[in-house]
Amino acid sequence: MEILKCSAAHIGSSRKRKYRLFGITKGSVRILNMVVTLFIAGFLATPTSAEPPRFSQVVPGVPLVFPQDFGSHPDFRNEWWYVTGWLETPDKKPLGFQITFFRVATEHNRANPSRFAPKQLIIAHAALSDPAVGKLLHDQKSAREGLGLAYTKEGDTDVKLGDWYMLREENGRYQTTIKARDFMLRFSLTPTQKPMLQDDNGFSHKGPLPEQASYYYSEPQLQVTGTVTHNDKETAVKGIAWLDHEWSTAYLDPSAEGWDWVGANLDDGSSLMAFLIRGKDGRKVWAYAGIRDASGRFTRFEPDQVSFQPQRTWRSPHTDAVYPVEMRIQTGSTVWLLTPLQDDQELDSRQSTGAVYWEGAVTVSRDGKPAGRGYFEMTGYVESLKL
Repeated sequence: MEILKCSAAHIGSSRKRKYRLFGITKGSVRILNMVVTLFIAGFLATPTSAEPPRFSQVVPGVPLVFPQDFGSHPDFRNEWWYVTGWLETPDKKPLGFQITFFRVATEHNRANPSRFAPKQLIIAHAALSDPAVGKLLHDQKSAREGLGLAYTKEGDTDVKLGDWYMLREENGRYQTTIKARDFMLRFSLTPTQKPMLQDDNGFSHKGPLPEQASYYYSEPQLQVTGTVTHNDKETAVKGIAWLDHEWSTAYLDPSAEGWDWVGANLDDGSSLMAFLIRGKDGRKVWAYAGIRDASGRFTRFEPDQVSFQPQRTWRSPHTDAVYPVEMRIQTGSTVWLLTPLQDDQELDSRQSTGAVYWEGAVTVSRDGKPAGRGYFEMTGYVESLKL
């Protein structure tokens, strides 16, 4: 997803290490090159300087301020708003969903006054996990920011890409509508707790070096009401969701290959977030976990206190990738087990970000007892694919 210089030659020269922030594989880089070239050819209206913009850096000790930090941070290279959750139909049928909006700053000259200059790209993914279908339903979009058709606004959450949008109201409730190819999602998401600042008060380490970090908060335990439309049938749903908002300019450690991440709403009102960044040799590059109980007490776990151990794998019939869909996670002395709602929750986003990854609804047990529900993401398991 990393968009670089507005020169096709430069785009190809330094991408290999920079795309690792998003787990994009070598085989899919060529697809994103093509997308960038089309953006440049179609929308570059005036000459630009070769001087690239200077992006802001993530530094420790900077407090997150709300509602301002609910909004966009265009001076940073990358940003996303990521909503995942479990739904229930009136007949108690479980469904999972994902809605994601990405903002990616290009290295296009910021002084260019043209409204057509591709300074920011907006990308969105949406998915519906329904065991009755047996595979993930998903869709994706991408466009340059501008003309009121695609944007991420500063000051509060207000993101739009065509007829997909997510808006945070003054009372904190989110409204979102996604008109995807095979389904439509229309939700209200109501906070029940204050934002959960990850890691060191929102400064989230992503590797051993100080600059390998992001600003990161979550909104767990969101109450969801709304409708899901599929096969021309609209169904009322209710459920629980998790929102992540993260922004950064950094890259992952050069040795990183991908990551495993989980965000889980626990039945007792607690919230668990954990991730493992894997190296090319399969070893841990970095790991982190944070747990906040219903009273607001936050517990942070260091890399050596967090481990991920695959329990069962699934081979994708679409890409031949092998994913550890059932995962044992240990945080300190506590053992968690993730079990998928269905195995086939692979999302192919080669038409937008170039990545293929597994993102799915999971149930969560704690020390052998049912504990909650969440979403599990795995990247870096697909070596190369052709479009």
